[in-house]
Amino acid sequence: MTTSDHIPSWKQLSLFAVTWPIFIDSVLRMLLGTVDVFMLSRVSDTATGAVGLANEIIFFCILMFGFVGIGTSVAVSQYIGARREQEASRISALAITINLIFGIIVSIALFSFGEPLLRLLNLNPEQVGIASHYLKIIGGFIWIEALSYAISSVIRSTGHTKSVMYVTLGVNIIHMTGNYLLIFGNFGFPQWGVTGAAVSTVISRLLGIIVLIVILYRRIPAPIHRKDYVTWDGSYVKQIMSIGLPAAGEHLSWQSQYLMIISFVNMIGVTALNTHVYVMNVSNYFMALAMAIGSGTEIIVGQMVGAGEMKAAYRRLIKSVRTSFLLTFVIVGIASLLFRYQMIGMFTKDPDIIAVGATIFLLSIVLEPGRTFNTVIINSLRAAGDARFPVMMGVLSMWGVSVPLAYVLGVHFGIGLLGIWIAFTVDEWLRGVIMLLRWRSRAWEKKALVKPLSTPEVGIESQA
Repeated sequence: MTTSDHIPSWKQLSLFAVTWPIFIDSVLRMLLGTVDVFMLSRVSDTATGAVGLANEIIFFCILMFGFVGIGTSVAVSQYIGARREQEASRISALAITINLIFGIIVSIALFSFGEPLLRLLNLNPEQVGIASHYLKIIGGFIWIEALSYAISSVIRSTGHTKSVMYVTLGVNIIHMTGNYLLIFGNFGFPQWGVTGAAVSTVISRLLGIIVLIVILYRRIPAPIHRKDYVTWDGSYVKQIMSIGLPAAGEHLSWQSQYLMIISFVNMIGVTALNTHVYVMNVSNYFMALAMAIGSGTEIIVGQMVGAGEMKAAYRRLIKSVRTSFLLTFVIVGIASLLFRYQMIGMFTKDPDIIAVGATIFLLSIVLEPGRTFNTVIINSLRAAGDARFPVMMGVLSMWGVSVPLAYVLGVHFGIGLLGIWIAFTVDEWLRGVIMLLRWRSRAWEKKALVKPLSTPEVGIESQA
């Protein structure tokens, strides 16, 4: 038995070691959509706007797959922290099966009803055909992403975040190569345009999931047996859903209010939609660092809570919030002040789009630090088992503040896209402050899903 066998799992993890691969992985995952937008922008702004909106729907579905992934990540982290590895493996297998079934259902729905959904979002007729075709191909195989999300969540929960990062890197290389060949018809390949981008995405994700399955069996702390995938354990399902369903509710609320606001953007005009798509593709990278720190902190806090180390978990989150806030403010500030015209100029030469987009990037200096509160603190509240409070506050703020304010500023008063982004800013800061107050209240300390094999007091005595 090695020395590390006697050391609690959470003490073997450092935030930096866990976080930087998640950050790179998040950036690489975003590249999958951005590469399509960037390469198709060389074809036309019309195709780019259509694909950008289709990707918003796809992103919404991927977020919904995350409700099982989030519940699994929290449960597995707490079981590992409690040194109950075999139970961690069983709950992992069950979660993978649940997400696969869910993914197949969503694939059928997107393939069958993608076009009516696009029409509901006030997309202009010329772009509906383009977006619908793209959505049918990607959506028909979205079950791959559902499976990938579940397996990646399990692997990350064990602390092996690098493995997932390397797979995503490989997927991106294959995707970019496929886009280059199939969008533009290089080296004798067919010139498929939007279809080529969709086919390239599906092939790269399929190859990635094969590799993830191999890694899963090498990294899981206790072996997964075939029967674990089909054995329905109500207690495990309840634990996953107790975190996953509220997380899904919050994601559903956010994405549905976002799609509602997108319909406001479409009311403003095609130029506003294209600008929004371009700005969002850059803003996603601004969010990546806070998302990575939030996910890394979630893994460590989950293991701390599973081990009964509540004080350590409290301190860890506060440090992570300070770090993510400062880094986000500095990075977004420098990028927006110095390179705002160049960032939007990567996608288009339209002066109207560049002018509005550059102004929104200045607003991001205020918006993005506020978003870090949500990203980091909500992840840790879930990791501690406190999942209901964030969704309740989220629904109230999104639909009570963000949606009506976006319409009033953007459409009614005619401020346009900038007014809509001001509404986003107000919502993010309001929710962020509320989440920070919740963490400081320590109400989450009574929400743990599992109990450690030894009580916190015994664990402390044994370390003394």
